[in-house]
Amino acid sequence: MTPPLPGRIRHPRAQHQFQGRTCSITGVGSYVPARVLRNQDLEKMVDTTDQWITTRTGIKERRLAAENEFTSDMATVAARRALENAGVGPEAVDLIIVCTITPDMPFPATACLVQARLGATRAAAFDLEAACSGFLYGLEVGQQFVMSRTCDTVLVIGAEKLSSIIDWSDRNTCVLFGDGAGAVVLQHRPQSHGLLTTVMGADGSKADALCMPGGGSRCPASAQSVAARLHYLRMDGRETFKNAVTAMHQAAQAALDRCGLRVEDLRCIIPHQANRRIIDAVAERLGARPDQVFMNLDRYGNTSAASVVIALDEAVQSGRIRKGDLVMLVAFGAGLTWAAAIVEW
Repeated sequence: MTPPLPGRIRHPRAQHQFQGRTCSITGVGSYVPARVLRNQDLEKMVDTTDQWITTRTGIKERRLAAENEFTSDMATVAARRALENAGVGPEAVDLIIVCTITPDMPFPATACLVQARLGATRAAAFDLEAACSGFLYGLEVGQQFVMSRTCDTVLVIGAEKLSSIIDWSDRNTCVLFGDGAGAVVLQHRPQSHGLLTTVMGADGSKADALCMPGGGSRCPASAQSVAARLHYLRMDGRETFKNAVTAMHQAAQAALDRCGLRVEDLRCIIPHQANRRIIDAVAERLGARPDQVFMNLDRYGNTSAASVVIALDEAVQSGRIRKGDLVMLVAFGAGLTWAAAIVEW
């Protein structure tokens, strides 16, 4: 069995249990825009069909933000709902982390905009960018602040307006993505193990498999870069699929091993909502039952850093997750990055 990381809480079934301040999710909330873009609508925009999209991805529709609705707007709504769910006022928040690849602007951080709109005047704020793995990276970073007693209340948000970086003439990518936001409140909760472990990884040698070439210091915005459509998301679908299945499976299994758990001990598995074939392949390799795996990608598509936390909120609200349940979160994204976490709810 892989030894536990320093400072980790191990499940009581394991041989060792770290006696320290734990970190739990005490509130969760989400938001998706009102506008629905169905596969039938995309049939009128690009050379595709509802059947082609559904059989290859499992997606039937996705939500798109309004023109005047930005990442910070969606993040703020999700954050308010998470705080309300936790019974916490914005004045109690010590830190806000916004995980996104579609910030309102390169700087300042979208988290600072959210802080102002929430009225969380005591909170420090910064953005974290790990693409679709961003929320799980943010969850790990946030819990470190709680466990170290630097912060008592941390707000971790995954929010994306992917419609702003999608090439709507590219039928291979425009059918996949949607907009939305989700948030959790992290706090110490006595007599709860909370976040048991997090496994994170990256492989920068495959960065070109999923990227947006334009807009940074390597390729600043110019007439030429706009004409070359470099400010849109680009993806090598075959390479992304292959790496996603392998990385998510390995991260999920490593998380189970660290906690001394088996997949049948989990009440719910919430994977990144990118593609049904990826989710099914990962579940099969883990030996998970279909009823353990929560999916909502048919309604929202891939919302990147917001994906896992929107699904988590829906799973909780629908009664799929109850206090004391063991829940796995697992994701894969550009970078390439991946992560898995196990939480005692």
